Amino acid sequence: MSSLEILEPLFKFLPEVKSPVHNEDFNEKLKWTALILVLYYFLTEIPLYGLSAGAVDSFAALRAVMAGSFGSILTLGIGPIVTASIVLQLLVGSNLLDLDLSSHKDKSHFQATQKLLSIVFTIFEAGVLVLTGNLVPIDNSYLGVLFLQLVIGAVLVIYLDEVVSKWGFGSGIGLFIAAGVCQAIIVGTFNFLPTSEGLLPGAIPGFIQSIAMGAADFSLLIPLIATICVFLVVVYGESIRVEIPISHGSVRGHGRIRGSVGKYPLKFVYASNMPVILTSALLVNVSLIANVFQKIGFPILGEIQNGKAVSGIAWLLSTPNNIGMFVTEPIHIIVYAIFFLACCVLFSYLWVEISGLNAKKISEQLYNSGIQIPGFRSSKRQLYKILRKYIPALTILSGLYVGLIAFFADLTGALGGGTGVLLTVGIIHKLYEEMAEEQLMSSNPLLRKFLGGD
Repeated sequence: MSSLEILEPLFKFLPEVKSPVHNEDFNEKLKWTALILVLYYFLTEIPLYGLSAGAVDSFAALRAVMAGSFGSILTLGIGPIVTASIVLQLLVGSNLLDLDLSSHKDKSHFQATQKLLSIVFTIFEAGVLVLTGNLVPIDNSYLGVLFLQLVIGAVLVIYLDEVVSKWGFGSGIGLFIAAGVCQAIIVGTFNFLPTSEGLLPGAIPGFIQSIAMGAADFSLLIPLIATICVFLVVVYGESIRVEIPISHGSVRGHGRIRGSVGKYPLKFVYASNMPVILTSALLVNVSLIANVFQKIGFPILGEIQNGKAVSGIAWLLSTPNNIGMFVTEPIHIIVYAIFFLACCVLFSYLWVEISGLNAKKISEQLYNSGIQIPGFRSSKRQLYKILRKYIPALTILSGLYVGLIAFFADLTGALGGGTGVLLTVGIIHKLYEEMAEEQLMSSNPLLRKFLGGD
């Protein structure tokens, strides 16, 4: 019996996006992905009715990761979804929830619970932002209106994510992060940004202005250069593979292929960018909880002023965004770096275990496909022993790798946020691979059938 069966009565009240009953072709998936992307951009332009112009974005440093637009009904972004994922991963990883995610029933319960928890965290986070003064209304009578708009916006994001996952390419979480970061990069490079002190020119307009004034200020281009450097480093990391030689023995249902030798690639960035997304969401929740404690008169996690942490744990775990902080705030930098990297490694391990990418699951999949290692006897155990030499190490190294890139990229003030650029490159690269694979299978029906498609 699943640990989550007790929640089944609640699952019945959750609306669900139905999976397609037929095999979608490339154009249909592309259509749904584009439609949801346009709808997402449209929702980010709907302002919160009743919000004061003096409201401050407490999570500006992590806004790209939250995939939300401050001041719009999507202010919460994907925060509740990722927070729910963190909680469930920790529960499953610590065996407090006994689930077999290779089982269709347990996996279905896991997804339904994540949706239910996402709605719970939506209500919690919306309440915290409104009641702690992060979102200042024009009048206290608008508190309920602001809360309701935040909840509606976040619930829409939950279901838009589900539509993309079932009908489009990739996931809604990745699509929304990439969309927000790309927009921030374009705006930060070419546009004039509105601030409390007037219009602040973007990187290129500001540099052109400095040349016109007779003193070229190359420091204005540092964020743009940092963005390009992060892009190149991440693309290089995505291209690194550990290739294990394999041979095809008997493939069930498809006869026997003799003498067929190939390589099974294990990506260096094995856990993808999920560790950084989960770690960043955790930091957002630390700030939210610090706000709650300060509001009730017990600022045990530190004090928050003008939407920013100024002391305590909340300050130590606030995202540094200036390389000069190595000199001015060394303790802050060291504590943040240790916590950030440790969390990235932890979530990398949990993600690999829960998503079925560990050595045990992969060896079972390869064995059932009739694949073996040349020079070794065909057995599931032998495949497991070979993969166990690589996958645990790649899991840890990939968590450290993406964590280090995100940490140093944030310090440089890269456009769209260093973490945002890291995530976006990985998301777009993965999306490209999925689209290329789908296009290949659409043009080769026999290949789809061979790989187990419908």
